[in-house]
Amino acid sequence: MNNVGLSLPNRGVLFGATTMDELYALAERAESSGLFHSLWVGDGLIAKPRLEAIVTLSALAGRTQQLVLGVCCMATFPLRNPVLFACQWASLDVISNGRSLLAVCLGAPTGRGGSNFAAELSAMNAQGRLRVRRMEEAIDVVRKVWSGPAEHAGEFWNFPEIDLEPKPVQEPCPLWIASNPDPEKLSPERYRIAVDRVARMADGWLSTVVSPEDFGRRLGEIRASMESFGRQPTMPSAVHLMVNLQNDADTARSEAKQFLDKYYMTDTKRETMDVWGAYGTADDVLERVDEYRRYGCELPIIRFASFDQKGQLERGLEELIPRLAQS
Repeated sequence: MNNVGLSLPNRGVLFGATTMDELYALAERAESSGLFHSLWVGDGLIAKPRLEAIVTLSALAGRTQQLVLGVCCMATFPLRNPVLFACQWASLDVISNGRSLLAVCLGAPTGRGGSNFAAELSAMNAQGRLRVRRMEEAIDVVRKVWSGPAEHAGEFWNFPEIDLEPKPVQEPCPLWIASNPDPEKLSPERYRIAVDRVARMADGWLSTVVSPEDFGRRLGEIRASMESFGRQPTMPSAVHLMVNLQNDADTARSEAKQFLDKYYMTDTKRETMDVWGAYGTADDVLERVDEYRRYGCELPIIRFASFDQKGQLERGLEELIPRLAQS
């Protein structure tokens, strides 16, 4: 199986960067190439609106037969009712014949959309300071109801025994955590808790906006922590990377910045871009991705940071992806 993912910009449909027809075409082209492992979309609601993730993946499931379908990451997961969510995600797994890969995260205010984050929390009847506890309890609920008849008495959700149908095709249905704990921004205690959460609860780990060295360091800490929880220290891992292919790095970085500023409603700083992706020739990008792989990343997920999604994918398939799939 090839070990490269393609991230589709489902938020871009809202401001003309792409269309749903183009997303279908990109998905079909990715699958027909035989070079990709998976397709991914993003998730957001009011703060960073986009086509809803599960609906979009369900539509893509009907256009593909083999590619794994994932979310990087399910930012609204702590805000959703986990019983309803479990039914929706299990339905996606059935529709896709067991091709779903869920990566949940806390969600966070970023860019200009951060000003809408409080409104999003209010609309979903949630408090920001409780997102961690809501996420952890929701993971527990989802796994319970996927496994069989279950009841639950928790801090946020309570229900008598139910037997939710449908169940996912996959047994167990994978549930990853997407996170990027930064020891320079968190207290040592909070950093340790974030690492331990992945080690204790996740089937895999996904990160982004992280250097290869930091990715490898955190992956090592997660795997070491797994042993303390009595788990085998084998944690699948992925990194979400922004990529723009041009003949020179400056042109690629400039085009990528224009796209990322619009997409994430922010002024993307040079230092952020440099740990978020790779820009320039196929050789430049391949060298960067190989760094992540040397530090333990199993699945690089590529998003083309460009308003020319079709052109970038075709160039990638000609110059980059075959080399990534084989390296």
